[in-house]
Amino acid sequence: MRVDFSFMVGGEAGQGVQSVGFLLARMFSRGGYHVFADQDYESRVRGGHNFFRIRISTAEVGAIAEDIDILVALNKETIDLHRPKMAQGGIIVYDGDQTQGVTGDSHLLRVPLERLAEERAGGKLMINTVALGAALSLVNYDLGILEKVLEDRFGKGQVAKQNVAAAQAGYDYVQSEHKGDFHTLESCTPTDRMLLTGNEALSLGAIAAGCKFMAAYPMTPASSIMEYLAAKSEDLDLVMVHAEDEIAAINMAVGAGYAGVRAMTATSGSGLCLMVEGIGLAAITETPVVIVDGQRPGPAVGLPTRTEQADLQFVLHAHHGDFARVVLAPATVEDAFWTTVKAFNWAEKYQLPVIILTDQHLASSYATVDQFDLAKVAIDRGLLYSENDADPQEYMRHRVTKSGISPRAFPGLGEALVITDCDEHDESGHLTEDAELRTAQVRKRLRKFHPLKEEAGTPRGYGPQGAQITLVGWGSTCGAIREAVDILRRDELDVNMLHLNELWPFPTQALVDAIGKTRSTYVIESNATGQLARLIKTETGHDVGGRILKYDGRPFTPAHIVEAVRKEEG
Repeated sequence: MRVDFSFMVGGEAGQGVQSVGFLLARMFSRGGYHVFADQDYESRVRGGHNFFRIRISTAEVGAIAEDIDILVALNKETIDLHRPKMAQGGIIVYDGDQTQGVTGDSHLLRVPLERLAEERAGGKLMINTVALGAALSLVNYDLGILEKVLEDRFGKGQVAKQNVAAAQAGYDYVQSEHKGDFHTLESCTPTDRMLLTGNEALSLGAIAAGCKFMAAYPMTPASSIMEYLAAKSEDLDLVMVHAEDEIAAINMAVGAGYAGVRAMTATSGSGLCLMVEGIGLAAITETPVVIVDGQRPGPAVGLPTRTEQADLQFVLHAHHGDFARVVLAPATVEDAFWTTVKAFNWAEKYQLPVIILTDQHLASSYATVDQFDLAKVAIDRGLLYSENDADPQEYMRHRVTKSGISPRAFPGLGEALVITDCDEHDESGHLTEDAELRTAQVRKRLRKFHPLKEEAGTPRGYGPQGAQITLVGWGSTCGAIREAVDILRRDELDVNMLHLNELWPFPTQALVDAIGKTRSTYVIESNATGQLARLIKTETGHDVGGRILKYDGRPFTPAHIVEAVRKEEG
């Protein structure tokens, strides 16, 4: 029998909302369930309203459900805001002694969280862990799994023991005082699946791809990539530089790439604005570099801790002049790993900047994924110069070739003299303003786009080919759209999905073939102007009339998409 169950933990910053949410997600992952979890938090150190949602299932899940089965409310605001979303039979765990003005209904379950924390765990700091234990008691979940998770997080010292005692207090109270209020979520068959955020998977992909240098300036939601790689840097012989600003970061990464090191930087849209000149530097010097843009709502500071997909048109055209680039958009946590490996390979193979477009939702959401098969990670460093193949005295970094790709030598490693310039240059790399040499170099740099387009993949399909309705999306909307297709098909709508994780080079013919004969096409994206829909029209000539857009900073859910499609389809 399939299990599909949703928890939410809510409160204000400083109450341990993220800690409890993560522990729940980790516990159910350890217990063999598939997990998808996301975080919603405001841009403040204390106060405001934060919540953490955890969906568990015996089947793979890639999105959050809107209905809540168990809500752990650490303050009254959480009850007021989320009570309307409670599922039938859902339960709200709250501290009835401390939370005033809550009117009773069948959803509410009073647990003296603060009193239990003081009596059984030594202080108020453990209130959130008492609530965690109470929630686990409601589903009869094995508390022994929590003990192991806490030991992994805190070690076997006093802190872990206090947390175990706090959880046990909440668990025992519910068992003794509220018999009959229970669901049952038994442990499944244990697996070796990992629980990762999108940024953690992306960082692991960079490590697997051989990245040895990163420079960045902190900016949500990309900062955790910096933190992850910095924590691993000594073990992996990887240099992580906290640059003074985004301009320095991109130029450091380009410099490392010029020297022959696989290098990257990561930022958000505002930071990428400052990096634009560095992108042009990488392009004209034909230096490989990987740039992560973790999208969030703008313009300016916008909503710095929320999600959006409004940087697509920007990254397609960032910097003046004509040159080839790649834009990739991972669809899932697992895809973030493999997309990053591809990004490093393509950056070096085609000697150009590769931009990975992720967003706050994917960056900070957790999902269970199978262990990555590292045997499938292939490293392609592209066309490298060898002194065995040519006279070092005749080496020219920007030699005009049929493919547009010149053999790459590394400065200081051999007798070949490597010269390049951010002004236009001749084949040797020396500055020139000659009209014919300028034309030759522009054409050379653009020619590499042709083999790149041939190597690029096609959009991913889901559902029957030739369906009358096609839902088109890109990036982190994948899980929500896929589940919406399943729901709509159960309603006997003839619908499928087309999802893009490679946005440039654009898969023009594949899009024409897929949507040319559909009765209705809906592009689903988190921006106000339908940026993918506009790109489809530009590249294919098809004007996609159906647009399901969301730009409130919150991610799509399957229910939101289903409701919009049903409304349009009558």
